[in-house]
Amino acid sequence: MTHHALVRPARLAAVVSLSAALAATGATADDGLGNYRDRFQPLPHLPPIPAENSLTKEKVELGNMLFFEPRISSSGVISCATCHNPALGWSDRIPRATGHDGQIGERNTPTVLNSGFLGSQFWDGREPDLEGQALGPIQADIEMAMALDMALERLEGFPLYQEKFAEAFPGDENPINKDNLAMAIASFERTLNTPNSPFDRYLRGDINALNQQEKDGMVAFADNGCIACHSGPAFTDSNFYAIQVPGSTDVGRYEVTGNEADMHKFRTPTLRNVGVTYPYMNNGATETLEEAVAIMGREMLNREFDDTTIADITAFLHTLTGEMPDFEVPALP
Repeated sequence: MTHHALVRPARLAAVVSLSAALAATGATADDGLGNYRDRFQPLPHLPPIPAENSLTKEKVELGNMLFFEPRISSSGVISCATCHNPALGWSDRIPRATGHDGQIGERNTPTVLNSGFLGSQFWDGREPDLEGQALGPIQADIEMAMALDMALERLEGFPLYQEKFAEAFPGDENPINKDNLAMAIASFERTLNTPNSPFDRYLRGDINALNQQEKDGMVAFADNGCIACHSGPAFTDSNFYAIQVPGSTDVGRYEVTGNEADMHKFRTPTLRNVGVTYPYMNNGATETLEEAVAIMGREMLNREFDDTTIADITAFLHTLTGEMPDFEVPALP
């Protein structure tokens, strides 16, 4: 199994062939919900790629290694994959992340899946893109607690990393630098996408990809206004909204801007793969998806959802779990 998700001609051809077959057999027959389907967007296989960091096989391979590399942490045992565990929805499934020296962070670990589709990174949006995000946890005292110059010095000590950085950034006289470190990790993360969920297949014409309860949940999701913030292919508008979930005193985006208007505001989280990235909310204190749906209805929409609505929306949200990315756990030097 390889991780080269940059080009998947066989899979793309299969999707095209499946779509053609469905159309030919009449599986795309109208279920009367076209006006709802038109309000959603399927997830592309890749997010937008920045001009200053073209996506290449060499960068992705290097980023894959660095994502699993614990020696760029102070303790030598924590890597990006420690909190973004591929087996756990590329998150950690604990309320708040555990970092350097057993310290407990203040916020729940967001999944890295589909993170390239987000308009900003972290709960408070303190970084605009994945390149900025990549270096934050390495330096954070409560996470990996490693000074960047020391991390780069450690990488310099391995001939294989010297080779891989040179291949990924040809022409750079000293390719092992912080900018290239960030770009390599960001490149790998941009391949961690989950297309072809049941809902994506439904949007592309397979009307039977969703059962009736899941379709009822889609309708309830739209009619109750959830789609106002959870929009676009990643089910987030990447904007910030004030919410104080149970047990949280976190001031949110206020820490970044110092603007009183941003007190308790957080970036709208993606709902892609939300069925496998529990627990929920910025403090991770909400254990179940049903509870999260009820809280969001109450806090953000001023609605008390009945049990049927909660069950229907929850069923719909489970259809957003897509195909997990192909990757290899790398052999590190």
